[in-house]
Amino acid sequence: MGRLFGTDGVRGLANKELTPELAFRLGRAATAFFGEESHCQPIVVIGRDTRISGQMLEAALAAGICSAGGKAILAGVVPTPAVAYLTRKLNAQAGVVISASHNPFPDNGIKFFAGTGYKLPDAVEDKLEDLVLSSNDELSRPTADGVGTIECRHDLINEYIDYAITAVEGDFAGLKIVVDCSNGAAFEVAPAVFKRLGADVIIINDSPNGININKNCGSTHMEALQKAVLEHKADLGIAHDGDADRCLAVDETGALVDGDQIMVICALELMKQNKLKDNTLVATVMSNIGLHQAIKKAGGKVEITPVGDRYVLENMRENGYSLGGEQSGHIIFNEFSTTGDGLITALKLVCSIRKSGKKLSELAALMTRFPQLLVNVRVMTKDGWQDNNVISEAIKAGEDELGDSGRILVRPSGTEQLIRVMAEGPTLPQLEKIVHGIADTIKQQQG
Repeated sequence: MGRLFGTDGVRGLANKELTPELAFRLGRAATAFFGEESHCQPIVVIGRDTRISGQMLEAALAAGICSAGGKAILAGVVPTPAVAYLTRKLNAQAGVVISASHNPFPDNGIKFFAGTGYKLPDAVEDKLEDLVLSSNDELSRPTADGVGTIECRHDLINEYIDYAITAVEGDFAGLKIVVDCSNGAAFEVAPAVFKRLGADVIIINDSPNGININKNCGSTHMEALQKAVLEHKADLGIAHDGDADRCLAVDETGALVDGDQIMVICALELMKQNKLKDNTLVATVMSNIGLHQAIKKAGGKVEITPVGDRYVLENMRENGYSLGGEQSGHIIFNEFSTTGDGLITALKLVCSIRKSGKKLSELAALMTRFPQLLVNVRVMTKDGWQDNNVISEAIKAGEDELGDSGRILVRPSGTEQLIRVMAEGPTLPQLEKIVHGIADTIKQQQG
């Protein structure tokens, strides 16, 4: 069996790859590990999104926790960042989210948070994996009053709602906002928060049925939100993904506002308030060159990390930075969140609009979004491409052609037999010529 934990927990096709038996073993392993670490009965907070398989996996996970003597607190359907917050708030030993984020409904996933609200480091995931995959389950099985318990606490969602509202100064009265809940974990939280803040709220895709999560809606399918913003003549639209740790937006003209633009808008607002630590924004190598130019123009700088919100967060924690995230809308406000939080991001974006007195389209225009082209090249092997002189020469020729007006990024996929070629520059035709030239060379050299 291969490694269980990927870049964001354990994922797979529910009831085939991610089975209730595996969820049970994960629950036992986590309880044993965190119980030994804390020397007390482990309390584990469990939240899930709206997938049909969520209750099955929740039941199995909770049973595993109880069989190892732990206490499972079931928060029900709540956003991923709500679990991170509640784990800290309740002084629990761990938190677990049952979700496959933006994936289609047949998939599901299980990801853990430590008692601090942060995702587990690789070393801890490795220990859990060893416990789960051990051929002999020698973990404790207490009996009598040592058996664990389950407590259903969906009311805890209100703790997260109250906390999210503390991120806002003033209110949103007079603003018309369309919110796309992706038929996912935001379907209760997002409408409640925006209504309490006084906005005129139009909610779409807030009727989950177990199989419609992310289906032609949410942050991976923005067309419905764009249409709704125009139909309702709204000031903006907000889109979440299935577990509500992402946020993308639509301006009043129906144009997409991506994670890079949201980060620029919020970073510039924090700089005005002298709240952006060292005037530094943390972003990944995939962020648009326009983000770098906008921050530099304002007198700030950008720290660059590999792809993945965990690398963004590592950099932020190590250096105490205030804001960081990804183009996809995983954005972390260090003052409020220990992980990407779509609701906090949406609230901070609306606060920036409110404080500026400008329309979202005007704020989004502070960043020029350069054309970006990504091509995935399927190869026989990813090994050795960096040392291939023919590939290196093709990349250098492209870089020379773009000069200072663009950039090229070539990297292997972490999960598939692919090498990704991405380029940014002033015009799409030029990018197409450069990217496809490099892609063809990689295909010839790597098979």
